[in-house]
Amino acid sequence: MESIEIIGSGIYLPSVAVENKELEKKFNVPEGYIYQRTGIKKRYYIKNEDICDMAYVAAKESLIDSKLKESDIDLIIVATTSTNTLMPGISYKVQEKLNIEKCICLDILAGCAGYVNAFDIAKMYINTGKIKNAMVIGVDALSSYLDDKDINTKIILSDGAGSTILRATSHKKIYFSNIQSDGKNGDILTCKTNEKIKMNGKAIYKYAVTETIKNIEELLEEARINMDDIKYIIPHQSNIKIMNSMASKLHIENEKMFSNIEKVGNTFCASIPIALDYMRKNKEIEQNDKIILIGYGGGLNTASILIEI
Repeated sequence: MESIEIIGSGIYLPSVAVENKELEKKFNVPEGYIYQRTGIKKRYYIKNEDICDMAYVAAKESLIDSKLKESDIDLIIVATTSTNTLMPGISYKVQEKLNIEKCICLDILAGCAGYVNAFDIAKMYINTGKIKNAMVIGVDALSSYLDDKDINTKIILSDGAGSTILRATSHKKIYFSNIQSDGKNGDILTCKTNEKIKMNGKAIYKYAVTETIKNIEELLEEARINMDDIKYIIPHQSNIKIMNSMASKLHIENEKMFSNIEKVGNTFCASIPIALDYMRKNKEIEQNDKIILIGYGGGLNTASILIEI
C-alpha cells in the first residue's frame, strides 16, 4: 500500500462576516448568549460568491502551497451538502477553472463527515497506483438554506471552503480509517431540495458525543496506538460544547481537541480542511505528528482518519 502525505492546503471565507451582536439583536437574546451556547463569535455568509468559485479559490491556494502544477492533479474530490447544480458537479467546475485537461472528478454527499470520506477515497485511489496527486475539497454555502426564524441553525452555520492536496510518498507513514454510516437515524438532520435545514439539536448532541467516541476508540485499537501518541484531534467544528464533551469522554484536555469555530462558525464539509489549513500554516502540526480527523453528521455518518503528517 502507498503511503500518503499532505503537501498543500488552502481556504476561502466569504466577504460577509456576521458578528454575534447582530444575531443576538435579531433573536432578542442576551449579549453573550450565542458564544456561551456555541463557542462562535463570527460566521460568514456568501453575498455575490458562487459555491464553485469558493471551491476554486481554495483549490488554487492549495495548489500554490503544494508547488505542483495544475496538470499534476490526477483526482479532484469535492465534499458538499449544498451544491447548486446537479450536473456538472463542483469538482468538474474546479477542473475547468484550473484548466486541467485530464483528471478524475467526483462529488460526494456524506454530510458533515464528507471531507473525511473524500480524503479516504483519495487515499484508496492512490493505493491502486492509478493516481499520484489528489485534491480533496470541502465546501458549503448553507446560508441560503437557513430558516431565518430558526435560532438553532442561524447562529451556528457558516459558509466556506477548504482544499487539501495529497500525494503518494516513499516515506512510510501511518494511515488508518474508520468510516461508519447509520441511515436509519438520518432524519435527525435533514435538508431536502428547495427546503430549509432541519435539525434535532438534542438528538444530534447525543449522537455526536457517543458515536464519535466509539469510532475514535476503535480507530486507535486497530492502529495499536495510544491517545498519548496523538498530537491533536481535529473534529468537525460543530459546536464547542460537543467538542469539549468529546474531549472529556476521551480523557484529554480540551486543547488537544483543536477548535477554530470561534472565528469561522460551523462550515459543515469545509470545517475540517479549514482547520487543517490553519494548523499547517501556523505550524501547530509538523512532520511526523500523528493526528486524527473526525467528521460526524448528516446521514448519519461518522468518519475518522488517523494520519501521520
